[in-house]
Amino acid sequence: MVRLRAWLVGSGLVPADTPLRGAGPAWLAAVRELRDHIEQLVCGELDGRPAPAALERVNALARCAPPAPCAIRRADGTLDRALHADPGCRELLAAVARDAVELLTDPAARSCLRRCEGDSCPIIYLDTSRGRRRRWCSSEVCGNRERVARHRRRAALART
Repeated sequence: MVRLRAWLVGSGLVPADTPLRGAGPAWLAAVRELRDHIEQLVCGELDGRPAPAALERVNALARCAPPAPCAIRRADGTLDRALHADPGCRELLAAVARDAVELLTDPAARSCLRRCEGDSCPIIYLDTSRGRRRRWCSSEVCGNRERVARHRRRAALART
């Protein structure tokens, strides 16, 4: 549950000090199921093959109301974001599903979806680079692997 909480906080779905009462294995399974449906939808968009069952499930989850944000005053007088009530699993899934719907129905955002060109890398990312010519999910990881492989191929050719 620590990793699920870290993801929920890191993605901005919940503020860091939000209690997640009831979070457990069922939450993790539900988030993974939604992730799989979104992956089917995104891959289907990239490959030109619809995923009607995944679309139906994501749409069903998006119908729920997401957690309601509110502003609270901290001790130092600044305003901070909190949630009106402790979020349940359904509300958090709704927020993620709505984000997926927004992404996939926005032509500009959808056109920025790219599949990493790294060998056996399954990551799909949004290419927000200036020229929209990004090739890898991470230049430091997949890009570096590609550059090392290219160097090794050239070195092998030079030896023969």
